[in-house]
Amino acid sequence: MKPTTRIAEAKTPGGSEMVLFQHDESFFIRVDGEILMHSRQHESELALARLGCAHLADAPAPAVLIGGLGLGYTLRQCLDMVSPKASVTLCELMPAVIEWNRDYLGLLAGFPLSEKRVRVKQADVVQTLARNRGAFDAILLDVDNGPSAMTDAGNSRLYGRQGIEHCCRALKPRGCLAVWSAEPSKPYEQALVRAGLAVRRYRAPAYKGAKAESRFIWVASQDAAQLPPGGGEPKPPPRKRRRQGSRNGRSTRPFSGR
Repeated sequence: MKPTTRIAEAKTPGGSEMVLFQHDESFFIRVDGEILMHSRQHESELALARLGCAHLADAPAPAVLIGGLGLGYTLRQCLDMVSPKASVTLCELMPAVIEWNRDYLGLLAGFPLSEKRVRVKQADVVQTLARNRGAFDAILLDVDNGPSAMTDAGNSRLYGRQGIEHCCRALKPRGCLAVWSAEPSKPYEQALVRAGLAVRRYRAPAYKGAKAESRFIWVASQDAAQLPPGGGEPKPPPRKRRRQGSRNGRSTRPFSGR
């Protein structure tokens, strides 16, 4: 049996230990002992790009923003789908993840960081979204395991109302937002609907042939015609009921001072 080799380590912004391992031809990253990503389980990362870039098949020079590098599979799939004149901005908060992709992991996805169409930014994707209005034909997000794993204020800003607003403003009118998640999140998909977006929810296997392990991807757009086929449509959020004895939604009860 071939040994598991510890290749490199780094600290996350929150102080957790992040370690890159290799076993035979596979690589994986652990954070505080838990596997965060594995090279044998990347089918859903490919699906994120397939779904999020499906509407760009005939676009002559689309602009794409990817939040989260991971092991490079989403970036590779995106590059394989868009035109030679496309521009892809890759935002990754952790400098170690960028370095590991260049030094150890590039072969996994065909060295996507070396492509001329790619602009790599070691930055918070929230800041990039906020600074670019109407700039992107597609935004692909794979940060912190999705909206159900808000481990710090930065991720809350990304998946909360403010983050959704940033995404909407950063998209072009017919652009699509695609979001990867390890778990389902009805609050998040309803927040997308409340923002006035057409939304579809898709399941993707963690790896080929996987039946029990599913990941979730939402694709949202202001133009429903841009969404890929299939998936499920989230139920609209329930309307708030007017309080009894109110006019025009305002209470007629006297103010009690409390």
